[in-house]
Amino acid sequence: MEQIPLPLHGRGASLNPANRFEPIHYDQDWDEGLDDDERPAPRTQFFRDTTRSIIATNDSPDVGFDASINPYRGCEHGCIYCFARPFHEYLGLSSGLDFESKIFVKEDAPELLRRELSSPRWQPKFLAMSGVTDPYQPIERRLQLTRRCLQVLAEFRNPVGIVTKNHTVTRDIDHLGELARHQAASVCISVTTLDPKLADVMEPRATRPQGRLDAIAELSRAGIPVKVLTAPVIPGLNDHELPAILAAARQAGAVDAGFVMLRLPYALKDLFTNWLAQHFPERKQKVLGRIREVRGGDLYQSGFGKRMRGDGIFADMVEKMFDLAYAKEKFPGSPELSTAAFRRPQETPMMLFVE
Repeated sequence: MEQIPLPLHGRGASLNPANRFEPIHYDQDWDEGLDDDERPAPRTQFFRDTTRSIIATNDSPDVGFDASINPYRGCEHGCIYCFARPFHEYLGLSSGLDFESKIFVKEDAPELLRRELSSPRWQPKFLAMSGVTDPYQPIERRLQLTRRCLQVLAEFRNPVGIVTKNHTVTRDIDHLGELARHQAASVCISVTTLDPKLADVMEPRATRPQGRLDAIAELSRAGIPVKVLTAPVIPGLNDHELPAILAAARQAGAVDAGFVMLRLPYALKDLFTNWLAQHFPERKQKVLGRIREVRGGDLYQSGFGKRMRGDGIFADMVEKMFDLAYAKEKFPGSPELSTAAFRRPQETPMMLFVE
């Protein structure tokens, strides 16, 4: 019989699957007789990331941006579905508990950003923040790296788009509002469910659903355009909530909406399957079956154009449900961000002195 480790309170994953790049892996035997409070739960550790650049670029045709800032690698939110988990394997770590308990911090992020924006080689363009992990995970309240990066962006008036599922984003309404006055800021709030119990086990250290709706309302009142993003849509688990999520977000003030189908690359397949067995054993086969329906019989498709939306009849049904809800709620759509106000603060007009 397959051993299923007990869930860990406050963690999305409960094991560390093998790193696909490492030949040696420590495989722990779990004693199913242990009580939940007897399991060794790892404490979060933070490590300095000494990278010497902060703006990352990509050429993926279905991402929606080609430049991004990530002050943190790894994410303490612990969302079990996070497609970024396998990125930790490039650091010699695991996609599981390591991803949410070993966080790499780019302490020099604001200074590096200022240097790169100051360079004459920098052509102003939209920057996503973050392209991988959440810029407002819990440690941000203390380190304020995201806030300090936003301060730099506001000084340069370089357009930025925030993606988060944490209410802490409202702390930075001052900088975001300043950018928004120059059509240079937008915020995307991820709302995957309105059910706090589901959120508790699916996104254990992220802001609860009502807090995210509150963030949409606060940002909207401050004149900052907000988009709600249902990411991911998990077939058989939260797909039915799409209309309700869009309705609640529109009522809170969101001007746009989007969705992304669940993505399970590499070790994430096993992590998610194990999580289903722990928390929803009676629905496990249904959910996995539905995922295969939208992924051509597999648990994941990596092809551009299909990985975000899926394929097949069920994927079409989800998209039509989203489109109908979007039209019903009359979202006006996101305003286009502009680089017109970009400036380099250290540059001053040439003064002419006449004797």
